[in-house]
Amino acid sequence: MGKWQTFIGDLTVDRLRGWAGGKIYSRGKSYIDNVSGLSRMDDGALAAWVSGSEKYATSVGLDPEGEIEYVCTCPYDGGPCKHAVAVVLAAAECVKQKREIPLLTEQDDLFLALFDDSDGADEDAPYVDDDDWTNDGEEAEPAKAVAGARRKEKSPVGKILLKMNKDEMMALLADIAGRYPEIERGILEKEQLATGQVGKVVSSLLREIRALTAEPAYYNHWKGEGNIPDCSHLLEQLQALLDAGHADAVLQLGEELWTLGNEQVGQSHDEGETGSEIAACMEVVLRAVPQTSMTSSNQLLWVIDRMLADEYSLLDSAGELVESKRYASGHWLEVAGVLESRLNSMAKPTAASFSDRYRRGRLVDMLLKAHDRSLRRDKIIPLLEKEADACQCYEKLVDVLLSEGEREKARQWCILGFERTEQSAPGVADSLQKRLRQMAETEKNAGLVAAYRAEDFFKRASRQTYTDLREAAEKAGVWTTVREVGLRYLETGRRPDASGQGKINGSWPLPEPEVIGSVGKTAQRFPDLNVLIDVAILEKRFEDVVTLYGELRKTKRWGFETDKAVAKAVAGTHPEVALGIWRAIVDNLIGQVKPKAYEEAAGYLRQMRKVYLEGNRAGAWQDLLDGLRREHKAKRRLLEVLDALSEKKLVA
Repeated sequence: MGKWQTFIGDLTVDRLRGWAGGKIYSRGKSYIDNVSGLSRMDDGALAAWVSGSEKYATSVGLDPEGEIEYVCTCPYDGGPCKHAVAVVLAAAECVKQKREIPLLTEQDDLFLALFDDSDGADEDAPYVDDDDWTNDGEEAEPAKAVAGARRKEKSPVGKILLKMNKDEMMALLADIAGRYPEIERGILEKEQLATGQVGKVVSSLLREIRALTAEPAYYNHWKGEGNIPDCSHLLEQLQALLDAGHADAVLQLGEELWTLGNEQVGQSHDEGETGSEIAACMEVVLRAVPQTSMTSSNQLLWVIDRMLADEYSLLDSAGELVESKRYASGHWLEVAGVLESRLNSMAKPTAASFSDRYRRGRLVDMLLKAHDRSLRRDKIIPLLEKEADACQCYEKLVDVLLSEGEREKARQWCILGFERTEQSAPGVADSLQKRLRQMAETEKNAGLVAAYRAEDFFKRASRQTYTDLREAAEKAGVWTTVREVGLRYLETGRRPDASGQGKINGSWPLPEPEVIGSVGKTAQRFPDLNVLIDVAILEKRFEDVVTLYGELRKTKRWGFETDKAVAKAVAGTHPEVALGIWRAIVDNLIGQVKPKAYEEAAGYLRQMRKVYLEGNRAGAWQDLLDGLRREHKAKRRLLEVLDALSEKKLVA
């Protein structure tokens, strides 16, 4: 028996379906008759042409680990494709009919389509050696142009054009320009640029920008209709202007596009497509900025102003320009003066105004960069201290202080910032508390580190915070006591720190942290059975897992996430519990009467099959399948899924 026959003979319907997915498997079955030129390779892989909207070259085989792998020239990139499934099923038919599959040769068109990685370069094209490349890794233009011209000459159209005389060529071009307005327009625009009529080009493009941005864009994916502006011509012309040395004109157009484009994007409903069109044009504008007649400091300010106002990510590469080494410390010194003046004239944000605080914070960030790039780093800490409350930039301040070796000052700002943000900005407070823990880790204060991990656990009990607490408490040598108290907390909700006022209970072995969160109302319910179950699974206390799960089932709840975790954990020690959980999930999924849900149910049925077979209960597994078939005999798609689960071979 050949390798390809072994590959197909050992393959089950379930494995092929599980590999491709139920939907792709079903589509592949309908493509068997579209398979042609079925061939085999020495390693047992199969190859064929599969006809669809086009003719695709497809190969399927096993990798060195025995997993199914495939190659297909179709554009589908969501995993195995229907063409690959069709090739396997077509080969299975050959086995059933005892037909031999011919060997694929390296000269075969199918082999070349699958595995020939040459780019089809013209053998007559000029050779380009290393000297024809610039230091930037770009091909030298003369060689590139000659190679392109040579390829065009050898094309069918190129051969026709070479036979024409001048008059025939002129007549052809005039005819084409008359029939295609975009070609006529391109010729006129090229002539205007070549003869220095930049004003006409700019006026035309300003009108185009206003037309493109006149209406809010939208797109309805369900109906396949919409109104998305096409900025491809504008993009092309902006680049042409820049290439011709008219950077100021590009900037003028960019300012108009920036103003009108932002308004349009803000009113559009198109999943960001209009923003992408405008952003591509703004990339050219950004490349033009350093070539404009503006002073270097004004160039920086032009970009910074728009970065600070960029709500729709239309200037993603602006940061690269700002970081460019072309701008020296003197330029940044001028920028810093302007930004500092703006900050001083800006009203301080109110506590409730997030947007004002956000805008002020962005301006402060840019001023910090200006101080750094202008070599005035001594101004950074005073600025952050001054703005700490207004912008809630405590984290940046602490990080800078730590980088400067000011550990105690950083510690005091962590404590002060925590107190001022715990209620209004809990995310900032958590971050400051984390920095205090990291400082304790650096100082090798194991007890304090564990105390902060305990704070995290009491605020957000989970498997992860419990694991972190265990690691820290073990290093501090107090895990036995901490574990006991921690589990009691999950059962009762009572913290060990005497109602959260910082008075450490005598049974609690950890020191008082520098900051302690206030104890208020929490959405957490006690006993927290979900986390208790997670911890029991983590510690492999499977008897406790089953007991706690029994308690959980008495409560009102939604979802199956804990059920799934329990079933997976106790399948080896309490198989009946696992089988019961999986059966409930399967019944729920089948009840949705959706093919996608049937496929999901198959995953749990496979886990059930494994438990049944490992327990030498193949009969019970078969009874389950038969019962589901009888109960749901009207659900054709479900029956297909169940058939695949029977370990049926592709070739019976």
